[in-house]
Amino acid sequence: MTQPRIPLAHNAEYTQVLRNAGLRVTQQRMAIVAILATADDHPSADDVLTKARALDDTVSFATVYRTLATFEEAGLIRKLPFEDAAARYEMAPQSDHDHLVDIDTGELIEIPGDEIAQLRAQIAERLGYEIVSQHTILRGRRKR
Repeated sequence: MTQPRIPLAHNAEYTQVLRNAGLRVTQQRMAIVAILATADDHPSADDVLTKARALDDTVSFATVYRTLATFEEAGLIRKLPFEDAAARYEMAPQSDHDHLVDIDTGELIEIPGDEIAQLRAQIAERLGYEIVSQHTILRGRRKR
């Protein structure tokens, strides 16, 4: 068994993140939270599995899926579902933002959510609703 090579400087931080969410701290959860916390993209479950196995070869496909579901339920991460591709994941954002998916390349681009959020709030208010959660995924093609 390979011991996880999680950056030591962040071990205490990742441990605290898990404990604050009321989750048990395990090596596999530590590896997965480290991957998501340091990702500069929005990895799919398969991407997380590949990276997790590089840190800890005991991580299985089932463990990744269970852990992602547990993290999502605990509010640590956000799942970004797609109609025609694998879901992607990100740590729960500190501020609301939305995403634009380039349909040709699959690139996922974060866009500030202020204008979209204001428009949604206006529409919800007009219809007599209060928004309790929001997230928009736009799909587009780069103009040539």
